[in-house]
Amino acid sequence: MLSLHQLTCFLSVYEHGSLTRAAEELGYAQPSVSEQVRALEKSLGVQLFRRVGRGVVPTTIAETLRPHAERTLAAAEDTRRAARAAARFETGTIRFGMFGTARLYAGAGLVADVLARHPGVRVELIGQNSSEVAEELRRGRLEAAMIAVSSIESEGMEVTPVARDEVVYISTDPDRLSSPVTAKRLSEASLVMPETTWRATDSTRMMLRQLLHETGQNPPTRIEVEDVEIAVELVGLGLADSVIPRGAAEQLLPRLAPNADWVSFRPRLYDNFAIVHRRGATLSPAAQLMIELATKRIQAIAQPIRPK
Repeated sequence: MLSLHQLTCFLSVYEHGSLTRAAEELGYAQPSVSEQVRALEKSLGVQLFRRVGRGVVPTTIAETLRPHAERTLAAAEDTRRAARAAARFETGTIRFGMFGTARLYAGAGLVADVLARHPGVRVELIGQNSSEVAEELRRGRLEAAMIAVSSIESEGMEVTPVARDEVVYISTDPDRLSSPVTAKRLSEASLVMPETTWRATDSTRMMLRQLLHETGQNPPTRIEVEDVEIAVELVGLGLADSVIPRGAAEQLLPRLAPNADWVSFRPRLYDNFAIVHRRGATLSPAAQLMIELATKRIQAIAQPIRPK
């Protein structure tokens, strides 16, 4: 039966033109190499070498066999590498970047999805805000991430939009929820806004600034906080209104502000969520897995964006 060991010996003898030098290279005894070549010839029913002096010369059949043997051994090595990579994957650490409120869409569920497939891995979900995650990508500290694309520059990055979520106005005042919110009404609002550390680059605030551009005003914040949960609680207490993604509103309002509701803007505003990684990068199996599972999770809640 033909074996990889036989092909290895055959190629070494072919390259060196000598059974002795092939044996030295492989670290075998010369009779062992001779035996492997004879076994291969017997298995194939052909003669591969002719003895000439102290060396050997490949036959025409050996010339034909050589590239096939090289491809076979290369494929076997690829298989070994894949197996080693898979073994490392099963016990290694998976790091993936996510924008802060992603925990409301895919946080615990995403981790559970990963561990269901690979119980032995360690999982790290990185990031509080999309601009922070984008910087980690640029510095090479993350391989891939899902972020709100309106908050980053795409230079040097491959950006694949996967979903979008409407940005909505939340309040406990029925009068403020009776019709879509315009730029003029927004300019008169008293708001509590999350993501205060990233207020300059936060995607939601960037959209509000653009909406208010014609009025010459910035979004009128009365209260600044870091966490969207705290912002929603303050809305529930009637201390201010807020602007958050609809997915976050639908999950948080019933629990933290049951007396509040949401309304759309006019025109409607949307956050686009995208998978981002360095352009031209070859993604690891771990990154590909996280992209697959995170995309599935986010598209179950937000409106999917299908590739063209």
